Amino acid sequence: MSLERVAVGFGLAAAVGIPAGFAIGRFEFLSRMFNPLISLLRPVSPLAWLPIGLLVFKGANPAAIWTIFICSIWPMIINTAVGVQRVPQDYMNVARVLNLSEWKIVTKILFPSVLPYMLTGVRLAVGTAWLVIVAAEMLTGGVGIGFWVWDEWNNLNVKNIIIAIFVIGIVGLILEYALVRIATAFTFEEVKN
Repeated sequence: MSLERVAVGFGLAAAVGIPAGFAIGRFEFLSRMFNPLISLLRPVSPLAWLPIGLLVFKGANPAAIWTIFICSIWPMIINTAVGVQRVPQDYMNVARVLNLSEWKIVTKILFPSVLPYMLTGVRLAVGTAWLVIVAAEMLTGGVGIGFWVWDEWNNLNVKNIIIAIFVIGIVGLILEYALVRIATAFTFEEVKN
């Protein structure tokens, strides 16, 4: 159940955050408009978002997904936007000379150049999502690894809490390892003369 919540919240964050990062990085006026808002909302504690989710969605499951979404979106937006802003100006000049459409600029120039930055944002976001779900499930109850840890604490089963800590750590390690492998496969080094 915990992995399912992480997958849904993280998937929604990626679907919104990556295109938003491209837009913010590509257009200066969007960057100036949204950077203060991102700087304001990004440092808010994940658990501060949980009551808002409970109020709006009236249920523990959607509130946990909302909390994962809102906490995972920032690394993806920021890293993708930085990646777009760091695309060499020569690439954009060639696109202008060739009179490429915005779609071709995004798919043929920006996306390949930004992919390593984007994957770094995804990696940071999935780590955040896994941390957040444990805390959210402790507070909302029901099912999931976080609830299990809290329930075992209430029953004073320290042995099971230690087992849960190892399970949480191993799953986090597997997620991290998988994303590092993906990022390595798509990262390239520039040849310097």
